[in-house]
Amino acid sequence: MDKAVFLDRDGVINRSIIIEGVPSPPKNHIEVEILSGVKEAIALLSKNGFQLVVVTNQPDVARGTVTRESVESINNYLNKNLGIKHWYVCFHDDTAKCHCRKPNPGLLLSAARELGLDLRKSFMVGDRWRDIAAGQSAGCKCFFIDYGYSESYPSLPYIRVLSLIEAAHLILENTHDTFT
Repeated sequence: MDKAVFLDRDGVINRSIIIEGVPSPPKNHIEVEILSGVKEAIALLSKNGFQLVVVTNQPDVARGTVTRESVESINNYLNKNLGIKHWYVCFHDDTAKCHCRKPNPGLLLSAARELGLDLRKSFMVGDRWRDIAAGQSAGCKCFFIDYGYSESYPSLPYIRVLSLIEAAHLILENTHDTFT
């Protein structure tokens, strides 16, 4: 079974739009800004045998403020520029009570089943408590990119980092067993 690094999209791969201290996704591919170090991190992780899998909540589709086509256009733009093959998207909001919306681990479990991934050898990198909770529930080691948002912090264990490239270097240095 393969090992993977699961990546949240907004705030991990591309810059989130911050409104009153809370992150929001871009509405279209024109608003997308790939974060510094992301291309390097993806190349390093891929070169070292990790499957890269994006797992992202996109509840604005269910709320009617963005179309599914817009989300898919953003994902296609990112895929074209970064070469990430595997994308798992939850288009629901909390009212749907679905298994795929993070903090539930459904997206990660589906990817593991479909791609033959060993979750115990895999990692989750996210910038919100929901990402970390999903990774923990799936059995992954987690890296929390801490932007100081005005919302709840995740529960331990996780490793706090400031970027995807920092998380990638820690994964590759095998220091992931030192959770604080």
